[in-house]
Amino acid sequence: MNRFFLKRYKTARRLQQIINVFLKYGFGRVVDEGRLGRYVPFLTRLRAFGQWPSLRAPGMPRNLRLAFEELGPTFIKLAQILSARPDIVGPEYADEFKKLQDEVPPFPGTEARKVVEEELRMPMEKVFLSFDETPIAAASVAQVHRALLLDGTRVVIKVQRPGIKQTIEEDISILTTIARLMERHVAGVRFFNPMGVVDEFARTVKKEMNFVQEAKNCNRFRRNFEGNPDIRFPQVYGEYLTEKVMVMERIDGVRIDDIKRIEEAGFDRKRLAKLGVDAYFKMVFTDGFFHADPHPGNIFVMHSGQLAFLDFGIIGVVTNEVKDALASTLVALINKDYDRLIESYFTLGYVQEDVDPEVFRREFKSKLADLIEPMYGLTLEEINLPEYMEAFLTLAMRHNLRIPGELMLINKSMLILEHIGLKLDPSFDFFAASEPYAVKLLKQKFSPRNVLGKMRTEAQEVGELAFYLPRYTHQIIRKVIKNDIHMKLHHLGLENLIKDMDRSTNRVAFAMIVSAMIISGSIMHAMRVPPTVFGISVLGFLSFFFAGIFGLWLVISIIRSGRL
Repeated sequence: MNRFFLKRYKTARRLQQIINVFLKYGFGRVVDEGRLGRYVPFLTRLRAFGQWPSLRAPGMPRNLRLAFEELGPTFIKLAQILSARPDIVGPEYADEFKKLQDEVPPFPGTEARKVVEEELRMPMEKVFLSFDETPIAAASVAQVHRALLLDGTRVVIKVQRPGIKQTIEEDISILTTIARLMERHVAGVRFFNPMGVVDEFARTVKKEMNFVQEAKNCNRFRRNFEGNPDIRFPQVYGEYLTEKVMVMERIDGVRIDDIKRIEEAGFDRKRLAKLGVDAYFKMVFTDGFFHADPHPGNIFVMHSGQLAFLDFGIIGVVTNEVKDALASTLVALINKDYDRLIESYFTLGYVQEDVDPEVFRREFKSKLADLIEPMYGLTLEEINLPEYMEAFLTLAMRHNLRIPGELMLINKSMLILEHIGLKLDPSFDFFAASEPYAVKLLKQKFSPRNVLGKMRTEAQEVGELAFYLPRYTHQIIRKVIKNDIHMKLHHLGLENLIKDMDRSTNRVAFAMIVSAMIISGSIMHAMRVPPTVFGISVLGFLSFFFAGIFGLWLVISIIRSGRL
């Protein structure tokens, strides 16, 4: 029981800390409207009074980034994940979150040693010849140490931060509560889909904290690139693998963005750019399984000239549906068939159900043509594919398209890779490098085997429909005869209207109560209702006093709402 109350106490303290940081950076309106003010001391709320800018106001993305940075590892990781989802948080916030680096102070090497021994269930001396307690890298979830196996093999040990799993789970629980309250009470925040953000973050970070899954990802990449002498993935030692500890082959080399050291080593920069992009396109278009965090710190040039990829906590999976969508997009772009392109969005369910199809087709087609038409007639070298994709995703967000997470991860990775490619080789042609894989994707889509497979699937669905149609028809006729047909209506915006009316009614009632207290206080003062002090009715004075407090409270709530 004591442990239960202690956990609740810690959660409440952490929630109070989070809210205080939000107040510090000007998010008081969200705190107040989200019914979180009861966790904030009165003096703190008083100091934050008046700091209620809109979430879309200039400077707010920067303030939220600073708030996340101050709140520690969980929120830093959340911001990094959101930086790849402008469809959820908007381009301004996504760009700001990209500035956050996953760099946190390391925990002591003695604690890392203790975690390793507990996880492997044996003393370090029985597994490692040496262990360097000074980490070579430290992030929000884990840190990495050099070590030697008993046979002298050079390895690195990835060790999960002690207590980080519990900390993240508690923070996710708090974030879920905050998101639920925000969606319920703060209408303007729904644009950011708080519950969707927290759900995606929870799924991603839980996968990243499981080193067994990360090891499986690494081994899958090794199998996919088996026989490729230019690409390297570290070997994972399965006998020393747990959810919190992973022992891998040590990769020594130069970061892909360290141009000075690459030139000093005599590596061919153009070759390296092509190797990296080719490897990534193979992951996306051929394997359907790609590294979703290819920033420069995760790609190294080994002394042998090989490119080595590291850190496999965040990966992307390209389903056949997404591949078909990419192929259909390419075909429509080549043929300038915008109607077919838009129709594929309806088929794949990218368009919201409450959107008027005709209006969407007309407006989206016009803006899509304005975006794409300037590309025709240009050479491959003149087309900036990542920049085009960024503009297209911005257009899609403005029309509230449901963009699959895989496409957002692909877009993010392409932008990072194009930046790396241009840094290595200023004449690098990203579009030309992608052309062979795009052609291969189109051939696969329209291959006889693929077409026959789809025809077989469609025939099965038609057969099932023909089989069940009489039964469904009979059920409908029976309901019509019994007057048992129900219609479900969804009123857009009605919930917000009810909340506004409820708030306004409460304010009117509260104002009437304050007015009644003022009138009653005046009557008691005029009639000198006992008891009296210096000729002033005590009850009348108390009525004036509380009426003043309640009236000030009412004025403050109106000012905070931003609606005078």
